[in-house]
Amino acid sequence: VGCVYETDLELGRVVIFAAGTGNPYFSTDTTAALRASEIRADVILKATKVDGIYDRDPNKHADARRYDRLTYTEALTKRLQIMDSTAFSLCMDNKIPVVVFDMYKPGILRDAVLGRKVGTLVCDEPPPK
Repeated sequence: VGCVYETDLELGRVVIFAAGTGNPYFSTDTTAALRASEIRADVILKATKVDGIYDRDPNKHADARRYDRLTYTEALTKRLQIMDSTAFSLCMDNKIPVVVFDMYKPGILRDAVLGRKVGTLVCDEPPPK
């Protein structure tokens, strides 16, 4: 990663990376996790076509249950298919939380960037009981 963004990070600005590496075998999820690790990001915001992570495909199963919060281990062992295992493993190793949310909902990107509760949070801490 080049130094184009370094001044912005030093000034506390939000920096958004998009697209992949252009290398085979690297998904956009893995690229996001790699870049986040390189810059020691606070969080990965994964904008997608569903409003969070579900126990099964909500487009095929009306009774699908959305998780508010998962650990990396739960996301990996349940194989919930919202991110590939390499990306989740990189996030887990580097303790980078992932927030998964619906990119089509008006205002949600702003809410996510501002740290408001949106979608599903994947992190190293289990949900509070």
